[in-house]
Amino acid sequence: MTEQAVTGGKDAAHDVQRLKRNAVGTLGVIFMAVATAAPITAMVGNVPIAVGFGNGSHAPAGYIVATIVLGLFAIGYATMAKHITTTGAFYGYISHGLGRIVGLAAGGLITMAYVVFEASLIGIFSFFFQNLLQSQFGVQIHWIVPALLMLAANTILTYFDVNLTAKVLGVFLVTEIFMLSLGALAVLFKGGGPKGFAVGEILNPIGAFQPAAIAGASAGLGLFFAFWSWVGFESTAMYGEESKDPKRIIPRATMLSVLGVGLFYVFVSWMAIAGTGPEKAVDLAQNADTASEIFFGPVRSTYGDWAITLFNILLVTGSFACGMAFHNCASRYLYALGREGLSVKLQRTLGATHPTHGSPYVASFVQSGITLVIILAFLFAGMDPYIHMYTLLAILGTMAILIVQSLCAFSVISYFHIRKNHPVSKHWFKTLVAPGLGGIGMLYVVYLLWEHKDAAAGTASGTLLFTLTPWIVVGLFIFGAAMATYFKLRDPRRYELIGRVVFEDTVVRD
Repeated sequence: MTEQAVTGGKDAAHDVQRLKRNAVGTLGVIFMAVATAAPITAMVGNVPIAVGFGNGSHAPAGYIVATIVLGLFAIGYATMAKHITTTGAFYGYISHGLGRIVGLAAGGLITMAYVVFEASLIGIFSFFFQNLLQSQFGVQIHWIVPALLMLAANTILTYFDVNLTAKVLGVFLVTEIFMLSLGALAVLFKGGGPKGFAVGEILNPIGAFQPAAIAGASAGLGLFFAFWSWVGFESTAMYGEESKDPKRIIPRATMLSVLGVGLFYVFVSWMAIAGTGPEKAVDLAQNADTASEIFFGPVRSTYGDWAITLFNILLVTGSFACGMAFHNCASRYLYALGREGLSVKLQRTLGATHPTHGSPYVASFVQSGITLVIILAFLFAGMDPYIHMYTLLAILGTMAILIVQSLCAFSVISYFHIRKNHPVSKHWFKTLVAPGLGGIGMLYVVYLLWEHKDAAAGTASGTLLFTLTPWIVVGLFIFGAAMATYFKLRDPRRYELIGRVVFEDTVVRD
């Protein structure tokens, strides 16, 4: 699977091993992107925190705000995807828009984010798996057992054709959506809860910026958890080289993922709070033992305890699907960085694809090895899979990915308006106003995370990893920029390769 790749739009080209083409269609890309958002985990895990300690019963309004901001970002992102098709996605886009130095710095940062997200999801998967076995069978096992089982399953499934992963994730995603919809529709058909649908109290966008009426509550925390629920949607672009028609599929899948997930989140969280009752929902959310009742209560009262058992099973399968999706993302970023030609050894190893399946199998094994080291580090440190591994790694990855998303938004503006590429696609709204507002919105979320990082981390905020988190992000960014600068000064030929692997058959021609 070695083919010619256009490098930086120049005549010079070099051979790289590319991923399997025409392997996945629009639905497959959407399944893999939405799976990284983990709808059932995002709703049951994030909404109660937003309700209890953020913007209270206005939490669904926070999802409306997030949908608008991320939708604006996605407009520019999708336009960029029509012209640049590369597995590196953010890395490639930023390299073309803001230059190679910022591009390589962002590439290292986003790769780290996806790498740690898999371990983070393995942490919450292990927590849900333990709870399921304990509640249903009275069996207690150490969290390392399900953690290693999930890592092994991820490694095996992602070794093969990406279409296999898409099918597995599709099944799990459909069951998640079915379960969440089951509870939401029950409230809808009943006509709401104690106060009906409480539209004005729950969906007023102004309420998204108002804290709950309790001491210490912060609207910013609620908004942050709303944005956190989308992490991973942007992974659509990294499947461009493997999709059947990337010029159309990737932009379409990106917009459908962002807006579809947003509308679904608003509806489900609205019905959960309305069904429980706004005041009662806030009271329940403030206690860790009852927080999930915001969702479980309406489901139990309508369908019975069997539905709660199914809910708990789907929390396990949903977190597994999310972790596997992030394994795919991390593998492709490692592969994208490896194949660039910055190092011949890396190009032959990380940049290699399977001769039959067309998968980045070496990068996948490397990702599994890194994740194993992370898991064992938390194990030997005596840390908890949920309180520590899930929370701390999620905060680290989210901080990195939000910064890179902001850079990507501004790279769209630079690519079309400053560097004046593809004037046919240049548009005052799609490539200027929308990504500009989206980028500013992302920077605001970075600020929210910084302001509320202690609250987001909870009891894990006193750990060394939490203290080092911002320094890890800054350090990786500086390291990537320094590497690019070194290549620029000492090896211009390699410097020219940074972020420039795109394929002729996937380039839109004006």
